Amino acid sequence: MLDELEKRFRDVAPTADFCSLRFVRERAEQLRVRQDVVEPVVAGEDAGAMITVHAGGGVGYGATSDLTTAGLRRAAQHALDWAKQAAASGKTDADLPTPSRPQGEYRSQVRKPWQSLPTREKIEMLRALCAQLKTNDRIVDWETSLWHTERESLFLTADGGRVHQTIDWLLPGMSASANEKAETQTRTFGGFGSARQGGLEVLDEIGFLDAAPRVASQAVELLSAPDCPTGAMDVLLMPDQMILQVHESIGHPLELDRILGDERNYAGTSFVTPDMFGTYRYGSDLLNITFDPTRTDELASYAFDDEGWPAAKEYIIRDGILQRPLGGLASQARAGLPGVANARASSWNRPAIDRMANLNLEPGASTLDEMIGAIEHGVYMEANRSWSIDDSRNKFQFGCEYGRVIKDGKLGGVLKNCNYRGISATFWRNLKMVGDEETFQSLGTPYCGKGEPNQCVCVGHAVPACVFADVDVFGGA
Repeated sequence: MLDELEKRFRDVAPTADFCSLRFVRERAEQLRVRQDVVEPVVAGEDAGAMITVHAGGGVGYGATSDLTTAGLRRAAQHALDWAKQAAASGKTDADLPTPSRPQGEYRSQVRKPWQSLPTREKIEMLRALCAQLKTNDRIVDWETSLWHTERESLFLTADGGRVHQTIDWLLPGMSASANEKAETQTRTFGGFGSARQGGLEVLDEIGFLDAAPRVASQAVELLSAPDCPTGAMDVLLMPDQMILQVHESIGHPLELDRILGDERNYAGTSFVTPDMFGTYRYGSDLLNITFDPTRTDELASYAFDDEGWPAAKEYIIRDGILQRPLGGLASQARAGLPGVANARASSWNRPAIDRMANLNLEPGASTLDEMIGAIEHGVYMEANRSWSIDDSRNKFQFGCEYGRVIKDGKLGGVLKNCNYRGISATFWRNLKMVGDEETFQSLGTPYCGKGEPNQCVCVGHAVPACVFADVDVFGGA
């Protein structure tokens, strides 16, 4: 089918400065058991193609689910017409860079394919895990789930470029909510941020199959726990909270289209300005952030972005100093700044825009015991439960599911309703300790949204545990 699609594209590609086709076929299946009841299986398949044309300094798009020669010809003509109109209006920038005949393949590393276990057996596995969550009468809601997606894409250019990529990913979910009188507390497995590329082997790798007793017992334990204390203190954030901290206060502010103002009417702007790159101190010397779609286990790994640009590991922040933005080819040309291969689209009917992919905080040298031992007065926090951040991605407030007191270098009792707030521009400068490889986890979420019309894509964050000094901490739901 792909060979025939390629032939059809070569036949209909118009004469222009540049022309590409991006075909995407996505198959998804979601299984869920809630309160020991199997919910209806949700399954779907979607396929189509986007043709992009550069002509005379304008860019146009034409998307279609009609993959016949006639359907592709109509989409190509539509894209050419829009490119000419854009060029005439002066609304797009001339001389946008384009890939030079990209060639390559990428496939997720899958050791136990999703289809290798029948649906009935996967559901029975979820039912067994769900039953383990109902440990006593105070557990009032409980569920387990699996969400698998296979995404195949083919990127072609009229001058002979061809990139074929197939990505498999899996998101396991588990939660238990406990209630006593007016108090309700929920505990989840990893805050639903445990998505990875791969097959069913992911469940063993991340400890999902053994997690139900701990999730349930901690939900009940939180009911009688005291509220988090209030005041300025050290905070030890575990990876399932660090994923959101990196995502919201580093990832989004550094997306170059946002910095250039493209998102200001919808997803907001950024406190970062183009002149900061190369000199601005974003964090302490311990802060090293990399863009790395080449990691094999992480959720948003690939060999080429959706505009055919080859992916490579790049330092975004090195030793605390801001190095480069998260900007694809178009944004790089507009801003005159180096970027990364992160032009990504949510589907065949959306154009690629600047998106996070795998944005990671490189591990440091501190063990978990050393980090706890270095804190005289502080709080340990796991798993995000709430977040709020302003439209310039600067001032934020986050809440976590589960906390513990740290006093005189020792981990103490459980705390509930743990919250903290800060300012991105200064919070990262108080990064005091960075966990080693033993604390480092590969996490990810499929729920990152931006763009008009909206695009929701997968992002990965491989992160260690970290200690921050002088954080504004407070309790309460």
